[in-house]
Amino acid sequence: MILISLDIDGTLDVGDPPGPVTMEGVRRSLGRGCVIGSCSDRPLSTQRKIFEAAGVPISFAVSKHMLADVKAKFAADRYLHVGDREDLDKRYALMADFEFLWPDEAAASEWLS
Repeated sequence: MILISLDIDGTLDVGDPPGPVTMEGVRRSLGRGCVIGSCSDRPLSTQRKIFEAAGVPISFAVSKHMLADVKAKFAADRYLHVGDREDLDKRYALMADFEFLWPDEAAASEWLS
């Protein structure tokens, strides 16, 4: 199983600014059995509302510094975090022992295309 943590702004097509990862790609990942969640600077309730409005169920919504807690809660073969900021997304992903992907890499990947 693959767990994918997604930043919103600059990453998802519904972000501000929009990013290259589409909600349709996220839906396809769910259909492939991936665990999908949100990891953003936005308030947790806002993160949940964004995915709810897009009709995409998520398994978690956390702040970036909480990625280690996500890993402790979910058993997976791979843990991926997708984000657009090196100082936050990449830093916290690597601290939590997640693989890190830039949004354009993720949009072209087998998991989110």
